[in-house]
Amino acid sequence: MPDSLKTPLLDRVVVPDDLRRLETGELRQLADELREETIAAVSQTGGHLGSSLGVVELTVALHYVFNTPEDRLIWDVGHQAYPHKILTGRRDRIRTLRQGGGLSGFTKRAESPYDPFGAAHSSTSISAGLGMAVARDLDKSKHNHVVAVIGDGSMSAGMAYEALNNAGGMDSNLIVVLNDNDMSIAPPVGALSAYLARLMSGKPYLSLREIGKQFAQHLPRRLHEQAVRAEEFARNMITHGGTLFEELGFYYVGPIDGHNLDHLLPVLKNVREAKRKGPILVHCVTQKGKGYPPAETSADKYHGVVKFDVATGAQVKSNAKAPSYTKVFADALVNEAKKDTKIVAITAAMPSGTGLDLFGKLFPERCFDVGIAEQHAVTFAAGLATEGYKPFVAIYSTFLQRAYDQVVHDVALQNLPVRFAMDRAGLVGADGPTHAGSFDVAYLGCLPNMVLMAAADEADLVHMVATQVACDQHPTALRYPRGEGMNVPMPLEGTPLEIGKGRIIREGHKVALLSYGTRLAECLQAADELAALGLSTTVADARFAKPLDVDLLTRLAREHEVLITVEEGSIGGFGSFCLHALAEHGLLDRGLRVRSMVLPDSYIDHDTQPAMYAVAGLDRKGIVTKVFEALGKDAAKETVRLA
Repeated sequence: MPDSLKTPLLDRVVVPDDLRRLETGELRQLADELREETIAAVSQTGGHLGSSLGVVELTVALHYVFNTPEDRLIWDVGHQAYPHKILTGRRDRIRTLRQGGGLSGFTKRAESPYDPFGAAHSSTSISAGLGMAVARDLDKSKHNHVVAVIGDGSMSAGMAYEALNNAGGMDSNLIVVLNDNDMSIAPPVGALSAYLARLMSGKPYLSLREIGKQFAQHLPRRLHEQAVRAEEFARNMITHGGTLFEELGFYYVGPIDGHNLDHLLPVLKNVREAKRKGPILVHCVTQKGKGYPPAETSADKYHGVVKFDVATGAQVKSNAKAPSYTKVFADALVNEAKKDTKIVAITAAMPSGTGLDLFGKLFPERCFDVGIAEQHAVTFAAGLATEGYKPFVAIYSTFLQRAYDQVVHDVALQNLPVRFAMDRAGLVGADGPTHAGSFDVAYLGCLPNMVLMAAADEADLVHMVATQVACDQHPTALRYPRGEGMNVPMPLEGTPLEIGKGRIIREGHKVALLSYGTRLAECLQAADELAALGLSTTVADARFAKPLDVDLLTRLAREHEVLITVEEGSIGGFGSFCLHALAEHGLLDRGLRVRSMVLPDSYIDHDTQPAMYAVAGLDRKGIVTKVFEALGKDAAKETVRLA
């Protein structure tokens, strides 16, 4: 901790029990110190800053009012949970955030009992919270509270409303805190709003309302209907946006100022003590980046940050040797869209992350941000495809998982030419296993009609975007990783590739390395090392996993003693497709030594990408070792030249 950072109250808080020993009047200072500590820590590690700063007071209030961890506190997405981590016994490790061996950037059950549910993908908190609440009720002996905090765009996903609908139809006591940090529903209206929120969450009002409901049920039908309408009208006059939640069966409280502890504490205490059956929703309005001027004025820029200077807000610029794959994809798509007005682009709340912000600036009428709604994004694209448009769904590989049935039923089954551009394929570094693009080859490769391709470098990516544009016969999926390209010469424009055809990069005769994706560079380095040991090695780039280049595969099998497939994906993907094809052609019956190098059957914790691939055994060293294993030799002991 920097010497200049003075946090006397925060220094006394190791876990929430310590927090609850403080006087209410001390909480404002504690929140200020917590905000400063969060800024200082993230300035050294990078991470999600704006969302965390927006919930500092809310975090303090929740842990002060509720008896965590016995009371379950669930953070949707989890990237706003840095203050929560600091208050729950992890302050001494907060500067290891997102570093190898350090704290996760999201909530994680294995990390702390104060994280009852892991998260990183959005809109899961209400469903998980309802499950915990129902489990508590079934147990009979438990009486703990369950609180789900959701916001930061998560309410744009259908799953959140599915959960609200289910919860509203049950009598289970679930508390949902809506962290409204974009003023999307309604702003608070000052002291009157705060007073009304306290009034409506208090026991007298709740009791009176229940008495009124019971009384109204005994009125004649016409008078009962009028009484219900009058009660709804009165509440709507003062709740400014709670109608939807009330209709779903929630008792709505708010909106309240999520940065004012004098408003938060009494409302949360009233909600905690409420004896009514059924769910309650507390609507808090907050500001992303609160308390740090650079983040307040540029919420999008400071949503996720690299290391930065606290005094100026200036973020550390990387010394990039090549453009990122995301930038190369975005530029390639823009160039194609200039020539083809049928090209449209779709993102699910990730315009900057996928590079479509550039496309949207140039072609605003052809760029669609549908919010955190991956299922809708895919079927929306399918509808566009039926009318002759060429939709590109730019999405992280890990998030496409959320729309799998739509890919199967709405796209592949109907053979609609939707183009999937899957960013962040493979291991992604600091975001860890929740964001790894490990499974797309396996879950897409089993679908009839689907064309799968993976760029080996940034030049190949440009050509593959052109290939997708030209393919109107089938849906296509293109995968590419996070990070910089290989600094290869770039084409002036993309040229469509022959679908289902790979290429030989380097000729040898004893060992064949068949790469799918950007492990090609590691394969070439491994080939150099193998050649130095006398193992003549062919290196090939498959380019396509489906349709598979069977001619290339069978040639490699017939002309080499060892065949190694290498990919940045799980078991069941490219290597499995190759083994199936080899078996069908009888090429596994002749003594060929075949191995498939895939990601291990485990989730790899966050670290740098090179470190994660080393753990997975998918780097140069791992490839060389695998070749010697196939030959029945120990690579570490092999020092003689082999024929």
